[in-house]
Amino acid sequence: MSDAVRDQYEAYPYPWRDPVDERRRLIVGSPSHRLEIDHFLFAGGRESAEKGGAPLRVLVAGGGTGDGAIMLAQQLADAGKGGSVDYIDLSEASAAIARARAEARGLANIRFRRLSLLDLPASGLGPFDYIDCCGVLHHLDDPAAGLAALVSVLAPGGGLGLMLYGGLGRTGVYPLQEVLRSLSAGLPLAERVALARRLLADLPSTNWFARNGELKDHLDGGDAGLVDLLLHSCDRAYRIDEVVALLGAAGLVIAGFSEPARYDPLSYVTDPEVRRRLTGLSGVARWSAAENLAGNLRTHVFYAVRRGESMGRVASPDDARLIPVARDLDIAAVARHLGQGGRMRIPLDGFTLHVELPVAAGAIVGAIDGRRSIADVQRYLAARQGGYDGFAFHRDWRQAFDALHGLGKLFLRKPGIG
Repeated sequence: MSDAVRDQYEAYPYPWRDPVDERRRLIVGSPSHRLEIDHFLFAGGRESAEKGGAPLRVLVAGGGTGDGAIMLAQQLADAGKGGSVDYIDLSEASAAIARARAEARGLANIRFRRLSLLDLPASGLGPFDYIDCCGVLHHLDDPAAGLAALVSVLAPGGGLGLMLYGGLGRTGVYPLQEVLRSLSAGLPLAERVALARRLLADLPSTNWFARNGELKDHLDGGDAGLVDLLLHSCDRAYRIDEVVALLGAAGLVIAGFSEPARYDPLSYVTDPEVRRRLTGLSGVARWSAAENLAGNLRTHVFYAVRRGESMGRVASPDDARLIPVARDLDIAAVARHLGQGGRMRIPLDGFTLHVELPVAAGAIVGAIDGRRSIADVQRYLAARQGGYDGFAFHRDWRQAFDALHGLGKLFLRKPGIG
C-alpha cells in the first residue's frame, strides 16, 4: 500500500465507526458472515473440536475500522466453538477504532497487528482456514501480488471471502475522480474534501455520477466516505470476467456469490425467447451477461477456493441432512406474505426483482426454524398436510430455496454446527 493511501486512512479511517455503538448493535455484512463461510466453503460447516475438528483460524487482511473482524469474532464467540481472528492493517487510526470496538464487546479472540498483507509470506503467520479481504485489493498498486500473498498463508482446504469494486455499478466515479485530481493537486486532504463538496453541489444533471443514484458513500459515510469514494489515490474497479482472470492467475476459482441471484441473467428479463437463449450460457459468460444487464453491481462479493480443491465445497440443497438457516429474515412474516404461493418483489439497488414461488412456498418457509433438516421439514409438512410426496416436496423446496438463497437470505448448515 502506498504512503498516500496509508496517510488517507490515518486522516479518514473508513468506514467511520463509534465504538460506543457496540453496546446496541452488531454490524453484519458480507463477506465473512459465518453462515456464508459454512455454506460456501465448508459444505455446511467444519467439524467441531468435540468431533475432532480444529478451531477456525481466521485472517482479516486490511481490517480497517473492524466491521468484518468484529462480526466474525463475535459470531465465533457466540458459537462457543473456539476459533481466533488475526487482524492486520497499516493504519494505526483504523486499528485503534477496531481495537476499541473489540474491547467494548469484551472480545478476547482477536489479535491486532500492524502489517501489510504484502508482507504475509515472510511474516510467520498462518496458515489460515479462512481469509477475509474486503475492499483492499483494488487499492493496491499490484492487486495480483496482494492476492498471491494471501494465498501463501491459506491452509489446504481453506477459502477466502473477497470484495472488489464493480466497474459498471461505479459508473461516474472515475471521471469525477479525474476532475478532482486536476482541480486539487497539491492541496491538503481536508481542502480537497471541501472542494469536492462544492463540486458535488454544482454538478450538471447530465453528469454520470449525478445520474447514478446508488452511489451514496459521500452522503451516508461522511467525509471518510467521500474520501474513499472520490479522492482515493489508488482505486480501480473490475468487471466479473476481470475478477475471474485475477483469481485464475492466483490458482483460485469462485465458489459462490453472497447474493447469487445478482449473477443470474434470468433475474433481469421476462421475455421467453431472451430467457431461453440466456439459459444456454454458463460460467463466466452467464455472470457477465447478468452484470451487463443489471448495470448496478457496485461491488463483487464472493468466496474463492483453490482450483484443485473446489469439488464439494458448497452446501447442496439436495442433501436432505442439512439444516436451512435464515439470515436477517423474519420467517413468520415471509411465510404470511407468501401464503399459498405468490410473487416476492425484492428491491436491488434501483431494480425490483420479481420472484415467482410455488403454492407450497409459504408452508415450507414457515417450517424453517434453524433446527429442522430439509428431511425434517418434509416430514413436518407431510404430517400436517396428510402427505407430501418426495418428488413434489423436492421441486417446491428447490424453488423456495433458490429464491431465498439467491438473495443471500437462506443458507445450509450441517447438524451439530453451532
